[in-house]
Amino acid sequence: MNWKVLKTEDDYNKASIRMMEIFNAEPNTPESDELDLLIVLVKDYDEKHYQLPQLDALEVIKYKMQEMGIKAKDLEPIIGSKGHVSAILSGKREITLKMAQKLKDYFKIPAEVFLHSA
Repeated sequence: MNWKVLKTEDDYNKASIRMMEIFNAEPNTPESDELDLLIVLVKDYDEKHYQLPQLDALEVIKYKMQEMGIKAKDLEPIIGSKGHVSAILSGKREITLKMAQKLKDYFKIPAEVFLHSA
């Protein structure tokens, strides 16, 4: 099939189904080339038509702390003093760009999560 920019939900569904059918295509084959194109087309359609929900940075931090089994005091080397950590976790203080960079590295998640509330 000759793929073009996806303009309708039907186009999107057909492209998604085909993408899944050829997902394990061998490299350097016509199916591999088609897959590369479909990935770009589907991603483009997704970005234009579906908005991902905004994540609350504080909720993400608290979730990751629970997941990793860490306490507020464990964030002091990243955020600063006990008071700074407390103020951030309570929402009384904004996350700075420097903090966002450190939190990104510490939790291994995209910095954008923290920058929405910085």
